[in-house]
Amino acid sequence: MTEARALGHITPRAPIWPPTILDRYLFNELLGPFAFGFSAFTLIFVATQIIAIGRLVSEEHAPLWAAVEYFLWQMPYFLLQVIPMAMLLGTLLAMQRLSGESEVTAMKAGGISLARVVAPLLVVGFVLSLVALALQELFVPFANDKAAYVKNQAIEHAGPAVASLQAVNRLPGGGKQVTIAGGLDVPTQTLLNVTVIRYDPHEKPQEFIIADRARYVPPNWAFQNATTYNFAPDGTVRTVSSPELEVDIGERPNQIAKQQVDISDPEQLSRAEIKERIESGRLSPDQVRSFTATYASKLARPFAAFVFTLIAVSFGLRPVRGGGGTGLGFGLAVAIVFVYYVIATIFLSVGSVATWLAGPAAWVPNVAFTAIGIVLLRRASRV
Repeated sequence: MTEARALGHITPRAPIWPPTILDRYLFNELLGPFAFGFSAFTLIFVATQIIAIGRLVSEEHAPLWAAVEYFLWQMPYFLLQVIPMAMLLGTLLAMQRLSGESEVTAMKAGGISLARVVAPLLVVGFVLSLVALALQELFVPFANDKAAYVKNQAIEHAGPAVASLQAVNRLPGGGKQVTIAGGLDVPTQTLLNVTVIRYDPHEKPQEFIIADRARYVPPNWAFQNATTYNFAPDGTVRTVSSPELEVDIGERPNQIAKQQVDISDPEQLSRAEIKERIESGRLSPDQVRSFTATYASKLARPFAAFVFTLIAVSFGLRPVRGGGGTGLGFGLAVAIVFVYYVIATIFLSVGSVATWLAGPAAWVPNVAFTAIGIVLLRRASRV
């Protein structure tokens, strides 16, 4: 029987939900350092882009407003890198302060386990991982399209695409839809000389749609002066003419344009877009392996925020004496980020060797750093 029980007093465990005073206190302690880290790493990315803006204005004679708008639409992609870094630095600084002022020791003396102390920080890291994943899948592709549109229209003054363009997407219940266009007028986001062919699950054509032009009206396309040919099972053909017909071809304007120039760069696409490219059958075997590796990596990469939080907790428990905590924390954060992304890049190449390797290789950095963080945290809890 422990002394506490002998005295008739047992220290209650802090509940996990709903959030307690302890949770709110730790969240407030994290908020300031996280904001500092977010601002610091964002400014680093901004500084590198200012040089790019100056080059666009001076060398390519782009309007300043267009160069700035192009840069702003690229920012969501950079924020995906900033969120895990900011969480790493914020957790490091918060834990260094709590440990340096013996607050963690006081919490442990009060009967609160170290795991319970750091649980709110890990929850925040996991939530931010989900936010980064949602940002990557839902908003970054849209922002990339806007950036490409600004670059084509205002910076490069691109005209209609001369090469034929093609989009393939699967239909509900089987079958597929193939869209072929003679070109894309970038300023008006209009496809020229468009033909849509819909096939049943047995690869037999069911419907043809032919139009001179198709203008993008999100989220679909408005086919102008369209003629639709429906093929019945008995062999008869029914023809319908429509002044304007709304059709979903499964692609946005810049997605179609990027087929010609960025087909080898899956990093610019969302996981859904990468999957469509893989299933389209237009990729070479080498490209299929590369796209599959990136597809798996894009699922694992956002969870770096959680992994970095776990690692930062372990390192932050070591108090920094004599000042310099912020500088040391920033340097340690940069070192951890560098090692993590070097390992991630290596295993991205490993995952490109064979499609079956893509999934395991993508998660190796997260699993390895999580294991290290757990081991360090267990050691710290025994102190």
